Amino acid sequence: MSRRRQIYEGKAKILYEGPEPGTIIQYFKDDATAFNAEKKGTINGKGVINNRISEHIFTLLNHIGIPSHFIRRLNMREQLVKQVEIVPIEVIVRNVAAGSLSKRLGIEEGTQLPHTLLEYCYKDDALGDPLVAEEHIACFGWASQEEMQDISAMAIRINDFMAGMFAGIGIKLVDFKLEFGRVFEGDFSRIILADEISPDGCRLWDMETNEKLDKDRFRRDLGGEAEAYQEVARRLGLFPEGVSEVLDLNSERKKRGK
Repeated sequence: MSRRRQIYEGKAKILYEGPEPGTIIQYFKDDATAFNAEKKGTINGKGVINNRISEHIFTLLNHIGIPSHFIRRLNMREQLVKQVEIVPIEVIVRNVAAGSLSKRLGIEEGTQLPHTLLEYCYKDDALGDPLVAEEHIACFGWASQEEMQDISAMAIRINDFMAGMFAGIGIKLVDFKLEFGRVFEGDFSRIILADEISPDGCRLWDMETNEKLDKDRFRRDLGGEAEAYQEVARRLGLFPEGVSEVLDLNSERKKRGK
């Protein structure tokens, strides 16, 4: 499919005008960033793997009744999605203490939380996506009370499903981020899941060794980032022909300009 006008380029994806009104083509890059883009790099094949993982999870979530912007995967790095009005709130779903939560509250990383914790951040790169309370969201009109009820209910359902799915392949779902958007139907709008779900936005630990299988390997200079992403895809059964072979083929196609 020929690309159309570029609409937006973010840290991990590029958005292009879709083939039909109300659609967007989402292109997954290999670029990796951390600490609000202060650290930059590349994880070879990340875009291909994240595209497949996100497709897989969004498809499964649709089967349990979670509405999303995902329509279909177009090729190795692109998927077709519905155009939405993004709610400027990033939802952090936490099952185990890690990352900023451990730093802020002095809780040892790896501590199991008494129950799933939802945190909200205001999406603004210039401000570093600050943590906000539901009172801030209501006060500044970023989302209505009804929308936040839908968002929190979906976040809990998504967590329950994903925690079980990853546990089934020996992976602990430590925490992850979600984004939501509005789709308009006449004078009304409804909330649906948007963006992506991949090792870029999830903390995934091996259940036996606690080995990190996510972007923390890049954040913390642990090395083996590409192998960790590949391992998640392998356990999910997404590349039966072998991840390395698929990535080598994709690299060769890029060299040929195909």
